[in-house]
Amino acid sequence: MDEISESANVPKKQVGKTYRFLSRKLNFKLKPTFPKDYISRFASNLGLSGEVQAKAIEIINQAIDVGLNIGKGPTGIAAAALYIASVLLSERKTQKQVAEVSNVTEVTIRNRYMELSEKIELVV
Repeated sequence: MDEISESANVPKKQVGKTYRFLSRKLNFKLKPTFPKDYISRFASNLGLSGEVQAKAIEIINQAIDVGLNIGKGPTGIAAAALYIASVLLSERKTQKQVAEVSNVTEVTIRNRYMELSEKIELVV
């Protein structure tokens, strides 16, 4: 909804109302998004390699296995996983660069980074 709102220059609240209206009238449901859905686009916008993308997906899979994705925004998890993967594979991007591409705050990336590194025992 954030991306549609920004692109259409329409308040997010209005996008949500319109989505719910269309969903009821047309009887359809969109599947929820997952962190993996964002990796390719974010990595491409950051100029990261396929190796970094694969590592980020591996990190996300580990996060899902320990339930770290529950109650967390998928873009924040994807952004943190890409940040970690870029550091681990020496294609380092700053938290600011990743935040700008993923449209999340640097604080979100830091928080997800801390959670991921603790829960799945990554040494970054």
